[in-house]
Amino acid sequence: MSTAAAPALPEAATAASTPTGLAAATRRQRRLAYWQAMPLGLVFLVFFLVPLALTLIVSFWEYNEYEIIPAFTLQNYADVFEGCLSGGDLCTTFRTYLSTLKFCLLGWAATLTIGFTVAYFVAFHVRSTAMQTVLFLICTIPFWTSNVIRMIAWVPLLGRNGLVNDTLMGLGLIRTPIEGLLYSDFSVVLAFIHLDTVFMIVPIFNSMMRIDRSLIEAATDAGATAWQTLWNVIVPLCKPGIAIGSIFVLTLIMGDFVTVGVMGGQQIASVGKVIQVQMAYLQFPAAAANAVVLLGAVMVLIGALTRLIDLRREL
Repeated sequence: MSTAAAPALPEAATAASTPTGLAAATRRQRRLAYWQAMPLGLVFLVFFLVPLALTLIVSFWEYNEYEIIPAFTLQNYADVFEGCLSGGDLCTTFRTYLSTLKFCLLGWAATLTIGFTVAYFVAFHVRSTAMQTVLFLICTIPFWTSNVIRMIAWVPLLGRNGLVNDTLMGLGLIRTPIEGLLYSDFSVVLAFIHLDTVFMIVPIFNSMMRIDRSLIEAATDAGATAWQTLWNVIVPLCKPGIAIGSIFVLTLIMGDFVTVGVMGGQQIASVGKVIQVQMAYLQFPAAAANAVVLLGAVMVLIGALTRLIDLRREL
């Protein structure tokens, strides 16, 4: 039996090495890859593309106080840019987007500074893997509770009669309570920093852990200072992590309405807050139009980041 089977092996290997055999093997591998990706693709289609398409369709529908009418109209988008299209003063939409962009830039700058510092310390100054795990666990423990609860916890600290004001007055640093600590832009940005910093820490830390330590030793041997090594070696190699963390933070802040509502005392405008109010009043086509515009703004931000850093090449 073994003697009869021996001649078949070279023939099979020769058939597989021919152009026709290689093409057939490639087609089989491609079909297998498609079958493997199909479950995740179906989930992506059902839970992302279909709702996005429905939102786009509804944004072109008419509506009144009583019903939604499936008839094509551009009035919802005209209402979004009302004032801007007529050449009037700075329109409400533009002011709202400027307010949201302000929160994005302030939150991004603060989370990037804190996130990079924490990631750098854990990656390069904490030698024990067990201690790194403990520190990451400390960062993630707050996520075991609700975002709303974590935001409400700031109220007794920042309120007019809160712990911060009482402490400053007790030390004689101020005579009257500081009104702007709560229900202000400051409190909103502080809450964003509290909620989103971990989304900046994790991708930057992952990039830092992939850096070959021999590169840092080579820079030190070449006479580079610690600052020169950080700026010329570590920061360029962390660009993918910085870009990914920035995308996380910017997209989370752009669409957030709970943080703005709770920490802003329902007095500060943001795009997410506008959409939430329209949904509450059952103005679904108007809310869908605002959501599409917001999605376009987020895509512009992500496109700008990916133009600065080619994630496919870097990763």
